[in-house]
Amino acid sequence: MAEKRFDVTHVPGAALIAGVTFLALYVPVLILVVNAFNGGDTAGQWEGASLRWFAAATENAAFRNAALNSLIVAATASSIATALATMAALAVTRGRPVKGQGSIFVILNQPLLVPEIVFAIALMIVLAQLKQATGYQGLGYMIAAHTTFCIPFAFLPIRARLSGMDLTLETASMDLYASRFYTFRRVTLPLLLPGILAGFMLAFVISLDNVVVSSFVKAPGQETLPTYLMGELRRNLTSEIYAISALLLFASISIVAASWVVTRTKE
Repeated sequence: MAEKRFDVTHVPGAALIAGVTFLALYVPVLILVVNAFNGGDTAGQWEGASLRWFAAATENAAFRNAALNSLIVAATASSIATALATMAALAVTRGRPVKGQGSIFVILNQPLLVPEIVFAIALMIVLAQLKQATGYQGLGYMIAAHTTFCIPFAFLPIRARLSGMDLTLETASMDLYASRFYTFRRVTLPLLLPGILAGFMLAFVISLDNVVVSSFVKAPGQETLPTYLMGELRRNLTSEIYAISALLLFASISIVAASWVVTRTKE
């Protein structure tokens, strides 16, 4: 007799719970996007559709500077984090098993386990000492903080890709007297590339949207897009904030969608 598989859709109330959950998650986001297209002067009061606030946001010098800082930090930090995560994934997946390998995974994933505000305070303390010692006040400290925070997010998809790769092609290359570097460059790296791109995109989104770490480690005048929005919200809620938030949302969705397309595999 064939064993019946459990189907959650047959559980009474499962569809209702799922529907309520999705509404609670996405209705506020939908309200934000709709208000971004509000042409009136009063936030939250609909007065007709318009792109007025998107145009106002692009003309806002403070917004442009914050967006540029966010792009610089996110692009640099995610690139460095992806490179480090790739080396770490290769070491723990393709290297020889070492004693205490489980501890290595814990250390690599530490930013995911520690509360973000605790991690941000720890980074702030360390970077404050470096600022005092070097006198440097540039974006380098924020890039370093974001790199540290983004490494596990890049590591997870890269390691998952490596774990799912068949060793046959790499073994065949070595059997045909190819060097380790040649095998990595011509066999391993092309197969691993979708995982690397997915790790980079995920790290980029995490860095672009991060507000807690940025708030603690930034110097005066070094606003990123999330910290700029937090500062504006403390002053006044306007439709321009809705428009900027919608732009950030569209950018994040586009990157996540691109990551899904890159990592999608065919049968």
